[in-house]
Amino acid sequence: MTQDTTQAEAPPDGRLTLQVRGVTKKFGSLTAVDSLSFEVRSGEVVGFLGPNGAGKTTTMRMLTSFYTPDEGTLLVNGIDTQESDVETRRSIGYLPENNPLYGDLLVKEYLSFVADLRQMPQSERRGNTERTVEETGLEEVFYRPINQLSKGYRQRVGLAQAILHRPSILIMDEPTEGLDPNQRITIRELIRSLGRERTVMLSTHVMQEVEASCERVLMIARGRLVADSLVADLLTHTSGVKTVRVEVEGDRVEAGLSGLSGVESVQREDAVDGRKRYALSVSQDADPRPDIFRLARSRNWTLWELHEDAVDLEDVFHRLTSEGPDEQT
Repeated sequence: MTQDTTQAEAPPDGRLTLQVRGVTKKFGSLTAVDSLSFEVRSGEVVGFLGPNGAGKTTTMRMLTSFYTPDEGTLLVNGIDTQESDVETRRSIGYLPENNPLYGDLLVKEYLSFVADLRQMPQSERRGNTERTVEETGLEEVFYRPINQLSKGYRQRVGLAQAILHRPSILIMDEPTEGLDPNQRITIRELIRSLGRERTVMLSTHVMQEVEASCERVLMIARGRLVADSLVADLLTHTSGVKTVRVEVEGDRVEAGLSGLSGVESVQREDAVDGRKRYALSVSQDADPRPDIFRLARSRNWTLWELHEDAVDLEDVFHRLTSEGPDEQT
């Protein structure tokens, strides 16, 4: 497996908020996280990706002090989680995948309960609650029982409990799981807005969420880091070969396309209404489309379609994480 070594550029004034240094976690004979290292800076919205069993949830549980590492060090705002887990937990808001809520409580009562658990001073409660409710858009349901809310609003309540104490770091595990497309858009916008004031680490299997919400990607497989890159750079540097598709009417098309600079192979596809279709494998630094247009004009071809396939994060994810057997963590 080839690791993408493109490093994301941090904001000019971004300080380190999360530091994972050579962390290993085992469960019996299973190594869930294996010598994992990465850093996240203030103000970054980072997608934390990996297949099932890659070690994502185990890593997040170590960052939130639910687990302790067998080896290595985790620092939250420069503080070792094993030396002062109470202080580091105060810096983190966590939305777990199952989003546990007390459905029989009103939203107001639940947030008050969370404030009690957090031992939040009375002087901060009203201001924090008002600001949190406004940020998460819970004004209309503030006095309603949680079990009467839609899944989208329940996710908002989960986010509200995570940021009620105004943490500098927000960690979320599958925050849009089970939501319909409209709800996903709403939560995605909310995540982006929350990232303006804090570090956000987002674990998800929905690649569109990462492309829409995150600036940077950390990708792990079998407990090891396989990519650390800005999203745009990851799509560019790991693709290797591009695909250009051509639909055309004319003579000697395949031979003409094969002779163009940068074209590594030409594969004929099913014809459409008698028109020939080809998929061209093209080297990453080449773009033969202007040459194809000129060739079509010089040979009197009728060009019906000419475009380059967009590389998406799902393709890159599969390429970087599909080697070897899956493991369960």
